[in-house]
Amino acid sequence: MSMFQHTLHLPAYPRGFHLVTTIIEREFASLRRIKIGLLHVFIQHTSASLTINENADPTVRGDFERFFSKVVPENQPYYQHNYEGSDDMPAHLKAAMLGHSVTIPITNGRLNLGTWQGIYLGEHRNEGGRRTLVLTAWGEL
Repeated sequence: MSMFQHTLHLPAYPRGFHLVTTIIEREFASLRRIKIGLLHVFIQHTSASLTINENADPTVRGDFERFFSKVVPENQPYYQHNYEGSDDMPAHLKAAMLGHSVTIPITNGRLNLGTWQGIYLGEHRNEGGRRTLVLTAWGEL
């Protein structure tokens, strides 16, 4: 079994959910060497998240943003952590709900996602800036 690791710096995205599957596949060339294995994707931030969901219809990503903004609203009087802006504490909560990593099977050098699945970056800040992913793949060559 072989292991590979790559740090990927994503560009800054606006608040919302963004497909990053293609960027991961393009930037992590070692992925193509693995016949059978796993890819673990970890985001090194506490106010952004990763999840897997619908990759075809962009309205799903908009619905995700509207849902999470309603479930975890800004400017709540019970938030004590508010010195970084009204969007910061809700961003931490949304990231905790969705998670900071995903694991995907690799088959013949490609991510073995379902037909309609993609990896989402959940950017929960209004201006979160660049985000960093650590990609770790292991498997049989």
